[in-house]
Formats: sequence, structure tokens, C-alpha cells
Amino acid sequence: MKEFIDLLNERQSCRKYLNKPVEKEKLVKCIEAARLAPSACNSQPWHFVVVNNKELVPKVSECLQDAVMNKFTTECPAFIIVVEESGNLTSRAGALIKQQDYRSVDIGIATEHICLAATEQNLGTCILGWFNEKELKKLLNINKLKRIRLVVAVGYPENDNIRKKVRKNIDEILTFIE
Repeated sequence: MKEFIDLLNERQSCRKYLNKPVEKEKLVKCIEAARLAPSACNSQPWHFVVVNNKELVPKVSECLQDAVMNKFTTECPAFIIVVEESGNLTSRAGALIKQQDYRSVDIGIATEHICLAATEQNLGTCILGWFNEKELKKLLNINKLKRIRLVVAVGYPENDNIRKKVRKNIDEILTFIE
């Protein structure tokens, strides 16, 4: 098994996929990782729609594209659509009192769990926030009142070279108070 820091270093946004389907078992393992993610008051405000059907994948890809964005998704063999749920009463009350959107935080954590589980299985991912939500809901028969927050493209990377991560220096992001 890989070290956690290795997974973090290996995980990157993949935009070129092999023409190879992703096994259902691997996709389920990704969702299992998300299921285990922490959430405010254990509310688990998410639902995941996995699309790996050869006929439906291109239609999902169309919902993710416009004139400029996400053209690479035409090569992607699977998608995980992250749908926001309402959460439990305790987390909703806390969100109102603290004026904090815990659902978005929780969904972000769960989505990263998906990506790390995919990386562990030698899959590539790309988290997408740009899509035609109305058309995607219609295509996948998702309740109009629900929000699709993210879509994760999943597949076997065409290239397994790990790009050097460009991040702020730790001194720019860390204040340590002893």
C-alpha cells in the first residue's frame, strides 16, 4: 500500500484518458472512501451518481462542455456526479447559527476521498465545477430541487508521469503559535 504523502503527491488533475473502461469494483471503492469521509454532525450531505455506461458517458460529457471548458471529457470513460443532500437537523441548525455552509465543506472532503481512492487504484481524476447543471439533472433524472455540486472525471491516465506541483511555500500558508 502507498504511503499517504505519496498519494497526495501522485494525485493530479488528469485530462487525458486511455480508451479503457473503469471496472465497477474500482468505482465502488471510490464511493466507499467517500462514504467514510467525515461530515458536520455526521450529516453525510451527499449522494453519488456513477456513470460508466458507454452510451450515457458521451451525453454526460456534453453537459460538461461549452465553447472553452472541459473538452477533454470526451475521452473520459466514467464520471461521478456529486449531488448535495440537505443534511441532518443538527448540521442544518449549526449552519444557520454559525452562518457556515458545512455541506460544501463536507462535499469537498468526500470528493477528495474519491480522488485519493482512485489514485491508490492507479486511476486519474479531475474535479469539475463547470457544467450545465440543468441539462445534467435532466439527463440523469436528478430531482430539480437538488444541487449538483461537482463532477469527478475518472479513468486510466494516458500518461503516468507525475507533474511537479506548484504550490505556495509553507511559510506563506502557515502560522505556528506555540
